Amino acid sequence: MNEITLKPIGFVKNNVKEPRFGNFANEVSEIIVDKKFTEALDGIDDYSHVIIVYWMDKVKDCVIKHQPQGNPNVPIVGIFACRCPARPNPIAITTVKLLEHKGNKIIVKGLDVLDGTPVIDIKPYWPQYDKVENEKVPDWVNKLEF
Repeated sequence: MNEITLKPIGFVKNNVKEPRFGNFANEVSEIIVDKKFTEALDGIDDYSHVIIVYWMDKVKDCVIKHQPQGNPNVPIVGIFACRCPARPNPIAITTVKLLEHKGNKIIVKGLDVLDGTPVIDIKPYWPQYDKVENEKVPDWVNKLEF
């Protein structure tokens, strides 16, 4: 396979300094986009939610099997069957509420990342692509603490 090179478009600024499990629903973060991409945010105000694509740069290990959140009440699964960070490529996505846009910065709510996390991309939430109906998830997902 060919190697892929990614360059961050910006970074996250928030109060989350240490990795943690739990609910990030009320966490407010500022995403500061490189000034050369300021105009790429034009029109983003028309959306209520955006999808943040980011690189979990603090992840050092890759695993093949994992027990999500170390919770003994859930099974050990393959890394591609969970949203755990120790992946072959530590890329992640989170859909968040867009609170504000000003210049090269956006303020979002619900982003589950550490302060300083590099952002790879920002995409608008489009229900025709991103919303699913009749979804199926394993029962153990409901045993995780968010």
